[in-house]
Amino acid sequence: MELVEIHPLLVEQFPEATVTMPSPSTWQVEWSEARLLAIASDDLVWLRLLLPLAPQNEAQPYLEALLEANFEVTHSVYYALHQSVLWAVSSHRLAALTPESLISAIQQTQNLQQTWLRDVFLQATEKQIRQIIRAAKQQGQSLEATLQNIGRFYEEGILGGLEQTAQERETVMAAWQMRLAQLWDDG
Repeated sequence: MELVEIHPLLVEQFPEATVTMPSPSTWQVEWSEARLLAIASDDLVWLRLLLPLAPQNEAQPYLEALLEANFEVTHSVYYALHQSVLWAVSSHRLAALTPESLISAIQQTQNLQQTWLRDVFLQATEKQIRQIIRAAKQQGQSLEATLQNIGRFYEEGILGGLEQTAQERETVMAAWQMRLAQLWDDG
């Protein structure tokens, strides 16, 4: 793909956005939800797409899960830290890039931006549930006893919040019961 093809493609893909070229090899696409950067390497061999996800300090609790996701889940789009910002990044050789593959890369990068927190939170939650299961089993607790303890923690406000209604607590406990039952034999 030639550099001159990138700007019109970005304008076409983002009709509601503002597309600018801060330099001959850099594009910035700004719309209400985000800002996409497309940056060609100095030697014009690579094109990197970047979408900011969160300040580094907000992402800090999830960094281990993000690194695991880079290895296991994210495929051609990955998480990166730069200038105290967590980014969704996709890198492509310009010579092999086609308009279709660039559009696909943009969509994958946007998808990571839209789902990263949910996915990482779910992964971290599952890891914590597995730790709870291991600890309960080491203490010789059954699934039922573990659920009773979790229920007590919710009632006392150790988990959840004291302001939760009985219906909210019941919904949460049903989710705990379902997930613990699913993972109990694995843990």
